[in-house]
Amino acid sequence: MLYNPARRESSLDPGLVWSAVLLGAIGLVMVYSASVAMAGAEKFTGYRSSYFLVRHATYLAAGLALAAAFFRVPLWLWQKAAPWLFLAGTLVLLAVLVPGLGREVNGSRRWIPLGFATFQPSEVMKLLVVLYAADYTVRKAAFMDDFRKGFLPMFGVMTLIAALLLREPDFGALVVVTAIAMAVLFLGGLDWRLFAGLALLLSVAFAALIVSSPYRLQRILGFMDPWSDAFGQGYQLSHSLIAFGRGEWFGVGLGASVEKLFYLPEAHTDFLLAVIAEELGFAGVATVIALFLLLVHRAFAVGRQAASLERYFAALVAQGIGVWLAVQAFINMGVNMGLLPTKGLTLPLLSFGGTGIVVNCVALAILLRIDWENRYLMRGGSL
Repeated sequence: MLYNPARRESSLDPGLVWSAVLLGAIGLVMVYSASVAMAGAEKFTGYRSSYFLVRHATYLAAGLALAAAFFRVPLWLWQKAAPWLFLAGTLVLLAVLVPGLGREVNGSRRWIPLGFATFQPSEVMKLLVVLYAADYTVRKAAFMDDFRKGFLPMFGVMTLIAALLLREPDFGALVVVTAIAMAVLFLGGLDWRLFAGLALLLSVAFAALIVSSPYRLQRILGFMDPWSDAFGQGYQLSHSLIAFGRGEWFGVGLGASVEKLFYLPEAHTDFLLAVIAEELGFAGVATVIALFLLLVHRAFAVGRQAASLERYFAALVAQGIGVWLAVQAFINMGVNMGLLPTKGLTLPLLSFGGTGIVVNCVALAILLRIDWENRYLMRGGSL
């Protein structure tokens, strides 16, 4: 049944709440700092330096409003709706590929224009994969060691999603979605031999995708030695590394970044961490990393608590959200620091973006709901 979370029987995990709040607040400040020069110089922004700040704040407010609403939805309802939500998400992924419906930017067709904003289905699919994989694992718990009944159906579904994401193309989202599905299946009891075989198969598939695609191969080569082509394939990474070098221990000061002045592309989205490094130094980057570690740690703690209460769907959803945020943050940070090839993935809760910020907020609301229900049950309540 539906019940009112506003009652005072239990509280929420303070580590979970404050890590998310602080990451969101840092993101709001740094998006403004990273975008102020570009916004003030571009005609489409009306030459308003606060253009991206206002839009980011609007997206964040919309995300918080939706989070407040979805926090009231019990987990059993999410479980019941998971297959249908996943089907709807798949249809939207198909819709974005329809000419005239999906918007193409820089050779990628990932967005559906809504007039006042754009909608990116691949961001929503990350959350829907968490819910669907958790529901699938719970339903197929007795067959997790069976290749035909437990593994093959999920593999077929994820192959379809992978094909749609590669058609956009959105290789970054594909990596994150694959990591989520594999992690949830593994945590749900997938036979380790099947998991090892799948990991090997995916490694070969990703290598084949890279080798067969000239632009992906060029990104790999540019990542290995960005200074050999600092004005071409290595341009983004070389300027990101310069930003990290300039920041040293405590940064050059908030707002004083030089790299954001039209040197570092996508400074307010994919390379926001580089601006943080330049302006706030090692201390700022370490703070962001520590907050993500705390957030992911608490997500897994909530999942373990749910599992101890035999709430297996809730446990897998909590841990799946933790895996999602950890993998995406790790990839973005690795790209910014030159540890991974350049890939268009934003930093969760921090980078500028509409769909991404809203979906992150909704995911955290579901995570907080799981925590709330855990505490409610531990105090003797019934759902």
